[in-house]
Amino acid sequence: MDLTARSRGLLALMTLGVLLTSACSYVVIGRPSSQLAPQESVGDGTVPIVGASEGPIDTLARNALADLETFWAERFPDVYGGPFEPLSGGYYSVDPDDVDPSLYPDGIGCGTDPRDLENNAFYCSSQEAPNSDSISYDRAFLAQLASEYGEVLPQLVMAHEFGHAVQARVGYPPTSIATETQADCLAGAWTAWVADGNARYSEIDTADLDQLLRGYFLLRDPVGTGSGEQQAHGSYFDRVSAFQEGFDDGAEACRDRFGPDRLFTQDEFTRDSDLATGGNAPPDETQGIIESSLPEFWTRAFQEVLGGTFTPPSLETFSGNPPDCATADVDLVYCSDDGGLVAYEVTEFAPAAYQLGDFALVTAVSIPYALAARDQLGLSTDDTDALQSAVCLTGWYAAQVYRQQLRVTISPGDLDESVQFLLEYGNDPEVLADVELTGFQLVDVFRAGFLQGAGPCDVGA
Repeated sequence: MDLTARSRGLLALMTLGVLLTSACSYVVIGRPSSQLAPQESVGDGTVPIVGASEGPIDTLARNALADLETFWAERFPDVYGGPFEPLSGGYYSVDPDDVDPSLYPDGIGCGTDPRDLENNAFYCSSQEAPNSDSISYDRAFLAQLASEYGEVLPQLVMAHEFGHAVQARVGYPPTSIATETQADCLAGAWTAWVADGNARYSEIDTADLDQLLRGYFLLRDPVGTGSGEQQAHGSYFDRVSAFQEGFDDGAEACRDRFGPDRLFTQDEFTRDSDLATGGNAPPDETQGIIESSLPEFWTRAFQEVLGGTFTPPSLETFSGNPPDCATADVDLVYCSDDGGLVAYEVTEFAPAAYQLGDFALVTAVSIPYALAARDQLGLSTDDTDALQSAVCLTGWYAAQVYRQQLRVTISPGDLDESVQFLLEYGNDPEVLADVELTGFQLVDVFRAGFLQGAGPCDVGA
């Protein structure tokens, strides 16, 4: 992102400035851990997987597939108006480095050579091909995902591919990116059902949800991929947003909200300089973006939406120890004394946040700045509700940057950096005051502000 010289005409932040999707979803706070831990693993005879080993990854996949069959048998009639037909082509597990061809006489899904499955999983349906209407996966790849992000990520892969099987029965969205993110949404609906303790064989708890969102970083398209490309899957923000939409609002939301008007933030680089830097402004310019765009946004927000006049707080940096007015030893500070002070640590914290990307640091400082706005509205600044609201308001600010309503130009991948920051630092008590919000919840409220503006942010708008 960078500063621009142009000044766009003022637009009402609650109308044109708010990003519109075909519908809205928002905010789950306190989603419980799984209440019903699995008591057993499903037998191979119940859910046969061709080529499966006796290892833990195939057991994990089989358990997820059994619960996915149950979930969609229950939900499909209500959502789509008819019975769910089980996958006729079955399931295939492969280790591409150790393939026994005798196990796959007709190949795997749609006749694919099992050696071509490396680092992949897919659903396929083709009337002319063998093993149509099936799911195939590289178990070595899933094992790698599990080692880095926990057992929940292989389950997510199974749920995503099963989402494609659902689409094959009811019709696909018009584009690749809509097809892939709708499958993410359908996976989110199943994940919520598991997290609520409804699954017999799978379990997902609160910590798993944070790990799951972190794992999506591996599954995003490379930054700079156009949303219209033939194999586009979506940016980190697009994919996480779709998953949380299904998690929050269920399979009906996935059915209804992926038409041609669906918003996707993934975009191509348009300048060689952005391509060379990954879209990141230099650190000193990033500080300038913070110093100019946050006062501009909040001045307009008060004038056009919230009512009244906004007085920008002082903005300072510090090294090591926070200002004396801080009530905790944290890297992001808001103090209400003397007209308000926003401060952030620049020796260790700011460089670490900047490593995620320039907009990660901008997102970080926007949170205490939003607390200053809440203070001027007579609202709390030091409790869980305040932090939730501040993160939501940061999403609102990010939407204005995205829509070029401020004198800042966003770059591809900037919103991904917001998600990364919230998952990496959002619930770190050394960065923000210690509150009971998970990274999953913080990303959810950021997404709510981005998509819906001030309305869900608890500021009376």
